[in-house]
Amino acid sequence: MPTYEYKCLACGYDFEMFQKMNDEPIKECPKCKGKVKRLLGAGSGPIFKGSGFYHTDYKNAKTESKSSKPESKTSKPKPSDSKEK
Repeated sequence: MPTYEYKCLACGYDFEMFQKMNDEPIKECPKCKGKVKRLLGAGSGPIFKGSGFYHTDYKNAKTESKSSKPESKTSKPKPSDSKEK
């Protein structure tokens, strides 16, 4: 259930209410019975639980121990092998 923020226009009292999305907005202040206005809230961001949300979650011990430089699969000729006399 979402939390809605309200502010009383008469006394300035700020309060929050847990309501269903299809519930009617509250119309009177619980303190002074004055008229209230529902405020626009930014809400909360999504909460990710579990693994797999960061690139570090996919690393394993084998890839971490290797150097960050990729190994070349093609061998380069040695300078002494390139020219023979």
